[in-house]
Amino acid sequence: MKEQLELAERGVDAMLAQRNDRWYPTFHIAARAGWINDPNGLSFFNGRYQVYFQHHPFGTQWGPMHWGHVSSEDMVTWRREPIAMAPSIEADRDGVFSGSAVVGDDGKLYAYYTGHRWRNGINEDEGNLQVQCLATSEDGVTFDKQGVLVECPEGLRHFRDPKVWRMGDTWYMVFGACSAEERGEVWLYTSADMKNWEFDRVIFQDPNPDAFMLECPDMFPLGDKWVIFYCPMGPKPDGYQARNGHNAGYVVGNWAPGGVFEQITDYRPIDWGHQYYAPQTFEAPDGRRIAYGWMGSFTLPVATQEADGWCGQLTVPRELSLDADNHLCARPIDELTRLRTATTDFGAFELGLNADKVLIADGEAVEIELEVDLSATTSERVGLNIHKTAEGCSTFVCYDDLAGRVTLDRRTTGNGDRGYRSAPYPGGDILKLRVLVDRGSVEVFVNDGLETLTSYSFPGEGPRAIELTSESGTIAVNSLVVHQLGTIWAEPDR
Repeated sequence: MKEQLELAERGVDAMLAQRNDRWYPTFHIAARAGWINDPNGLSFFNGRYQVYFQHHPFGTQWGPMHWGHVSSEDMVTWRREPIAMAPSIEADRDGVFSGSAVVGDDGKLYAYYTGHRWRNGINEDEGNLQVQCLATSEDGVTFDKQGVLVECPEGLRHFRDPKVWRMGDTWYMVFGACSAEERGEVWLYTSADMKNWEFDRVIFQDPNPDAFMLECPDMFPLGDKWVIFYCPMGPKPDGYQARNGHNAGYVVGNWAPGGVFEQITDYRPIDWGHQYYAPQTFEAPDGRRIAYGWMGSFTLPVATQEADGWCGQLTVPRELSLDADNHLCARPIDELTRLRTATTDFGAFELGLNADKVLIADGEAVEIELEVDLSATTSERVGLNIHKTAEGCSTFVCYDDLAGRVTLDRRTTGNGDRGYRSAPYPGGDILKLRVLVDRGSVEVFVNDGLETLTSYSFPGEGPRAIELTSESGTIAVNSLVVHQLGTIWAEPDR
């Protein structure tokens, strides 16, 4: 694999020479250059947090998948690592697809991934040949491939994305599958030694018959419940849901080893924005359940693909919990406050009728914390114009009192795909919006993460202002704080 890895690094170097940083993220993980998608192998190993990701080092379009790699002591400051894996054996000749990583009893990092091949050697027209493989590492940087552990069951067109965890003396692995009946399922396997795996059961089948494949499944406990994350392929848009080419959601239920998964909630989106897919979680050393997702698109062109030399980034790390109604809550990890470099506290005030208040005249990396008393607010929308440029273009984030929803609207952003996305407002008189703004993206956390919206936002040239705006009424602001944020990278790329 050494030769393939050296070739991949040279490919990234060539792409880096043409990288345009106008929208390149300051505090989100991205490759030095080239394409990335799913987060992989999330783990804490060798004293550092390890984040791997699907990576095409030779271009800004999806291509033969490698595993890119970054690491950190604190999930705040990150170090670039060499590309971890490249296609190099027959089983993964067309791609080292997604997977997960866990620490074994021998102290090594065990990376489980899908080895991918096209059955016809060219494309998916005749289906995939997907097997589950193992690679091990003593340092988290260099991996030795151990070959195939789980063959593709007969008759399955899709069978990928292993997620592994341990309970007691037993290891568990879930995969996404497309059954012979074209139904999206999650399959469960078990092992006593991490190498010999046996089929246990189909642990979950999406009740929606339109879902023919469940990509990137993850199964984990939160409190006394179990959560299954998955990305259903096939469902059509339904109101505000499933509006993207690729969507991610979850169900909550009861489960014990050896038993069935008892689903107790309906499917819900994990995030309501344009760009959120393939989330993966891991347990931090202190017991927190942390998730990363991919911000990108397979189905619509992304503005950075044309000339910028890079495409795709990960979300900020989010701590997960369930509320009393088994509703997923996701909020940025506390460590991210260390990125704050300067703070402006606007205090409490009332924004007048049809008024605009500039919060920052030019901000590439900004965090906004806004609390509004809706009982004393008459504005039809509590709005934030983000990435506002001189020509008046912006991405509009607002609480819409008429709809009872929080919306992110890119109609006038200036570059890239348009459209809007909308999340239900959880209710109550106190509206809290925490908004993370990077050079080319916006992440919105509603009322401490009860709902989230994640989208690209590619502004035009010039200063990028942020302003609070009212419509046909006034806004009663309880508090408003704006933080400027620093970079996550320990060293510059060039």
